[in-house]
Amino acid sequence: MDRYPDAFAASRAGVALALSATETKLLIELESTVGRVTRRELLTRVWNDGYAGDSRLVDAAVQRLRAKIEPVPADPTYIQTVRGTGYRMDRS
Repeated sequence: MDRYPDAFAASRAGVALALSATETKLLIELESTVGRVTRRELLTRVWNDGYAGDSRLVDAAVQRLRAKIEPVPADPTYIQTVRGTGYRMDRS
């Protein structure tokens, strides 16, 4: 069973965001995880268990997602980096 909704819409300041399927899955995983989530966990959840690639794929996807959802992508408000580990979503 797919853990992602069939229909998902994201917006920022009332403007709809055009997210790819991967960006949508990544956003859902970050939002649904309490605390931090590791790059490896994101690779497993978003790109499936069989993906054996480099965890830098996650970093590149987060960078693209930040460019779409963050007011200032270079100084992220929502998706915070947890150095050496992964990411967390700031809900404040």
